[in-house]
Amino acid sequence: MKIALFGYGKMGKTVEKIAVDRGHEIVLKVEKNSKPYSLNDVDVAIDFSTPDAAFENISNCLKYGIPVISGTTGWLKDYDSIASLCKERDGAFIYASNFSLGVNIFFEINRKLAAIMSNQDQYKVKLEEVHHTEKLDAPSGTAISLAEGIISESKYASWDLDSASTDDSIPIKALREKGVTGTHIVQYSSDMDRLSLHHEAFNRKGFAMGAVIAAEWLKGKTGIFSMRDVLNIG
Repeated sequence: MKIALFGYGKMGKTVEKIAVDRGHEIVLKVEKNSKPYSLNDVDVAIDFSTPDAAFENISNCLKYGIPVISGTTGWLKDYDSIASLCKERDGAFIYASNFSLGVNIFFEINRKLAAIMSNQDQYKVKLEEVHHTEKLDAPSGTAISLAEGIISESKYASWDLDSASTDDSIPIKALREKGVTGTHIVQYSSDMDRLSLHHEAFNRKGFAMGAVIAAEWLKGKTGIFSMRDVLNIG
């Protein structure tokens, strides 16, 4: 495939290496101050840009009939507009807060555990995420996805950043530490014991590999999909 990369920071460079190793070609790299570009000869686009650039990047791809996947977080207030544009243009789009194959399995286990725990009132849930100091948003998109997965299967109605636990809100603690790629913990605690789900990323390769696999899967399709579709989960 001929791939366009939106965002060419550490993540973009990792995506490039994995894509090339898998036999693909990077034909376009778009950064914040890039000159006007053409999407001619692009088969699929991968967006790991910034929250203020993602909407325009994704919109341009859909307008020109380019399948696009995005792992940029912090722009989801505009998600409905992107979904409408994708349907209008009969395009193809995948958004994931995290493209890691392991994390997406973690999401599924999280939902199933939330359903099991939904009637266990003695347990209170909380989330914690730790990322590198350069990460712009907090909480992470992955933590929000984990919280939304719990909400979909339980009595909880919302999540709150750095708040105390309540009967209907899930507290999320966001930490930023040098050199941490990404750690997420879901924890259920009672007066008697504690049950935890834990995912730790060792490097960016898992995110990049999942993004390239998603791009390979998306080519030739139309519609709005998720990593559950890519992995045939559920």
